Amino acid sequence: MASASLQFFAFILALFGVFGDITATLLPNWKVNADVGSNIITAITQMQGLWMDCTWYSTGMFSCTLKYSVLSLPVYIQAARTTMVLSCILSAFGICITTVGMKCTKLGGDSDSKSHACFAGGVCFILSGIFGLVPTSWYTREIISNFLDQTIPESSKHEPGGAVYTGFISAGFLLIAGVIFCTSCFKKQQGAWIYPPKQHHLPSTEQESDAGYNLKDYV
Repeated sequence: MASASLQFFAFILALFGVFGDITATLLPNWKVNADVGSNIITAITQMQGLWMDCTWYSTGMFSCTLKYSVLSLPVYIQAARTTMVLSCILSAFGICITTVGMKCTKLGGDSDSKSHACFAGGVCFILSGIFGLVPTSWYTREIISNFLDQTIPESSKHEPGGAVYTGFISAGFLLIAGVIFCTSCFKKQQGAWIYPPKQHHLPSTEQESDAGYNLKDYV
């Protein structure tokens, strides 16, 4: 019962991780630059994401431009696009597989099949968390290195946006959920190895006595 409750808790974490992963992939505020200038009335907030760049003016105007050309983008943005999409796909597969393998559901057949499905879903969550953690870390490193570069003007420097933090938290949720699902399957198998089924053996004295009776019958 405790294992089923733990799996349900991991499933809830995985759901939050999936929704956060998709949200972080689509949000345009991976890095943000606020240029106030000499007049706060003309303040501009520029946001750059994986798929579009947006500009918000203090007057309420908001405009976005899609990034159509893939080859013109920096390498870290191309890698972030690929890994975040893979993370979303793997996390979605993990949700489907663990729904079948969880102990609180009536899908998946016998306990061994559900255990294998649960382990496969946990591996998908772990890989999804790794694929989500790599681009957010790389993106943050590029932002920090450009911010500390003295040759870059202040107007061109950015700070990490909300999408980066969302990606970090979602990757953590997915990693925790994957570890819980995998360890919950290992506990059952480890118990079977430590406590093998008992085999009833006759004592040696009884076996010798039976052999003695058999020999006497033939004398």
